[in-house]
Amino acid sequence: MIRVAIADAHGIPRWALREALGRVPEFDVVGEAANADELVHLIEHGKPDVLVLDPALPDHGTTDVLAQVRAMETAPLVVVLAKDTTPTAVARAMASGAHAWVDEAAPPEKLLDAIHGVMRGEHIVPPGIENLLLGHRALTAREQQVMEMLGRGMTNREIAQHLQLRVKTIDTHRSHILKKLELRNNSDLTRFAVKHGYVGL
Repeated sequence: MIRVAIADAHGIPRWALREALGRVPEFDVVGEAANADELVHLIEHGKPDVLVLDPALPDHGTTDVLAQVRAMETAPLVVVLAKDTTPTAVARAMASGAHAWVDEAAPPEKLLDAIHGVMRGEHIVPPGIENLLLGHRALTAREQQVMEMLGRGMTNREIAQHLQLRVKTIDTHRSHILKKLELRNNSDLTRFAVKHGYVGL
């Protein structure tokens, strides 16, 4: 049996997923979550093999959620089920720890194939994003978090408080980001973050 968990902020889609996946003989749906706190509790206690994740959880960006999941001792394999299928969004999620990305408008078989695929050790992404994915993987998941927050105009101190890290640690992450991406300052960084989809306009 494959133990599957569902995380989606919306009640009806969450219910529909639970009903659909629960009818697959080899799946055991161990629980569902509507926000990041519920998700942490679900992973700790339900110990799913695979998490089907809508990345639009309240008050958390995709990279935040994926980094939090990946850091857990019982981290499941993550299949992202989302509306946003732009190459940048997919690459960011995969570089942050997702194992598969499925367009929620795709046929249901695509989701089932993705769950089985990640259990076999595969990474499943839409065609045509491999080169972009390599660029995003240059940054660690934490650096992507910091990039996103800097791009939203947060100060190093605000980011440190949000991530419960020292300001000096955020300074170090910022320096690594600038060096890896060959940027000069925060203005360059903000432009890069907007252009590549880390933050919206």
